[in-house]
Amino acid sequence: METRKVQVTGGSTYTVSLPKEWATANGISGGSVVEFHPEEGSLLLTPRKEEEHTEGTLDITGLTDDQLTRAVMMMYVSGFDIITLETPRITADQRRTIRRAAQGLVGLEVIGETSEHVQLRDLLDSSELSIHNAVTRMRLVATTMLSDAVEALVENDDDLATDVSQRDDDVNRLYYMVSRVFRSVLRDPSAAAEIGFDRETTFDYHSCARQLERVADHASKIAANAQTLDAPPEEVASELQQLHEAADTVIEQAMDAMLADDSEEATRIATEAHEAVTAVDDHVREADTLLLDLEPQQAQLLGLVVDSLSRAGDYGGNIAESALQKAAPKP
Repeated sequence: METRKVQVTGGSTYTVSLPKEWATANGISGGSVVEFHPEEGSLLLTPRKEEEHTEGTLDITGLTDDQLTRAVMMMYVSGFDIITLETPRITADQRRTIRRAAQGLVGLEVIGETSEHVQLRDLLDSSELSIHNAVTRMRLVATTMLSDAVEALVENDDDLATDVSQRDDDVNRLYYMVSRVFRSVLRDPSAAAEIGFDRETTFDYHSCARQLERVADHASKIAANAQTLDAPPEEVASELQQLHEAADTVIEQAMDAMLADDSEEATRIATEAHEAVTAVDDHVREADTLLLDLEPQQAQLLGLVVDSLSRAGDYGGNIAESALQKAAPKP
């Protein structure tokens, strides 16, 4: 850390010198333009960058299936606008995997191909992306998935269970988009101005999105078990529905708190959500007791359903914790 003394010039203008080492490393010289980004009690200084696309290249030799899919997602979330995937010879399977991966990411399209590389580009303007709308949409899809997964299990509806699993892709696409925006804000203060949120708020939204993505994952797990199970006994089904209602209450209240503008209201709702986790735990114990009377294989699979609903409630509790932190006074 270096310090500089503020000087007064012309009687009304404050000036401060820049560390030469930093200026040289960032291409700053006489006549260069820098940007100032106010952020509560801080003022962030960055060199002004020309409008240009960030390009990244990755060698995908030997990567297939899930490894290649993760590589594409990694480059996207890292913030590259143009992604070049190269190898001495790209196979047909690699091309198909890359296209599927691109389809699972918001705004990413294949713009060029040769025998040695595939090039992708993010076609969305970051200023047009709404992290608030993305998280709000994730909330709706994830909670609806959880509700439909339990209904599919109780009603023995395989078609509904299949539909729940397919919707998980929508939540994942939104989560990767939120992660991309979050990392861009950490890397470049000007990105925060473009999306209309400071870095701390963006962090809160990203944390919230991560919990909702996990809720959707567990909804998919319940749906998968629903496809292999017959409808549970009425008493068990009723208890599972009550457990779901308790978990859903925690998630919805926590999200209301996270999105509340008034800090006192947010604190009140988040506290209620946090306390509601106790009801989830009570229903989990009751459900586990009922499962003891069932045939072992059925009890085991339904036990996984109970565990997924319990975890969904816990993720809601995590969102409530983030909401409390967001509403707390700033030092």
